[in-house]
Amino acid sequence: MTVRSWSGASARERRGQERGAKVYAVGEQDEHDDIFPVIEHEGDGHWEAPADLERRLYKLSQVEESYTYLRTLAEHGLYHAVPIEQANRNPAERELFTSEVTGTDGVTRTITQVYTDGVLPRPHPYVVFEFITLGTLADILPPEVDVLVVNAATPCQEMFQVDDEEREVWADLHEELFDPHALTDRLVTRRTGAPQQGPLLHGLACGAHLCYGNGDPWNTLDWHGAGYSAEVERLAESWGVNSREDWLETQQRLLECEISPWFWDFVLGARHALEREYSGRVDAGQWRDSVEATLRHVVDAPPGPEFETFIADMRELVGKILRYEARFRADELLGPDEVVRTIAAWDLGRASKMARWGRGARYATRAEMYDAIERVSAGVRSTYRSWSEFSAAYVMGRCLHFDEERFGEWYTEVLEAHHALLRAPSSPWNTVPFHLPD
Repeated sequence: MTVRSWSGASARERRGQERGAKVYAVGEQDEHDDIFPVIEHEGDGHWEAPADLERRLYKLSQVEESYTYLRTLAEHGLYHAVPIEQANRNPAERELFTSEVTGTDGVTRTITQVYTDGVLPRPHPYVVFEFITLGTLADILPPEVDVLVVNAATPCQEMFQVDDEEREVWADLHEELFDPHALTDRLVTRRTGAPQQGPLLHGLACGAHLCYGNGDPWNTLDWHGAGYSAEVERLAESWGVNSREDWLETQQRLLECEISPWFWDFVLGARHALEREYSGRVDAGQWRDSVEATLRHVVDAPPGPEFETFIADMRELVGKILRYEARFRADELLGPDEVVRTIAAWDLGRASKMARWGRGARYATRAEMYDAIERVSAGVRSTYRSWSEFSAAYVMGRCLHFDEERFGEWYTEVLEAHHALLRAPSSPWNTVPFHLPD
């Protein structure tokens, strides 16, 4: 039985409009594929798979290793299509697409199609993809489904007959193999579909810290992330972004480095000014005194305990930064004589991912995402001199935001990412030049 992807996009769009469904209010003119992907292949034994997962599945499908194929799916999870108005964080509340297919034996069977991340198409206005584990799929797959088709109409397609025994196998494999933490803290690179060298690819590379930590492909623009509902939830819970308007405001503030507290860079700027004045490094006492004197001169605040507490906090921030920098040198985040000049990287690095999160949540048009990512690139290149300097500043921002000098996971996780991204040959920071031609 050969399965081709069902497109039916225009009919779905009409039904969504007739019901007054929640639709992609912006970007409806963006180019998008049919609902399901179609990847042509000549069948000559070689296929340039989009990522490592699909390459492995392709090889397994060629040698008919269906059980090992299933084990791989159990480790990584899958995505299934759902009308945007029916999207739900709870898989049990979703309705899976099914269709009738007649095989060469003349028997008509009910099928459901699911996909791995690397073959997903460009975001569609009316149909989104939700993440699902193999174990959950065993629970919610409609009883009338006869065949599960994985990566239909792609070179790594595989089909599985569905019955009670097969569902039990899926559930057992899920219990044995699925570990969401194993899918994080890793470098994932797409081999196909990435933009060419230039500001857009450079801007994607600026989000490498978050991509590594989340286990996301760093160089894809066709963003589905952890599934539509998870992307919406991420923005709502972590950023207070619940609408397109919220996203536009947050994206702009990140691009202008206005999310991080202003006084971080103020304190760093005071040191930089002293270094220029005295042609070299300054001691902590000079730096603290300069911060206090400047604040008392420029801040329009009534005298009182609140302002004095703020002054004391800023003097303490000098010490905190110095202690972090000392640890950074010990851990080879900074060189012996290097310092962090500005923490703009913390906002700009997150702005790179915010653009993609907004696209995945259907808050951003493709053009808006592209523009934001290219602006990230311009901001990073105008502020920093290398990927390592950018990364150290990003780590400092994250530590000041979350770590509180505990040097716990908020620090150690991003330290690991820093070293991995600078050392791995396939890392964006070793494949994308920091400086671009004019």
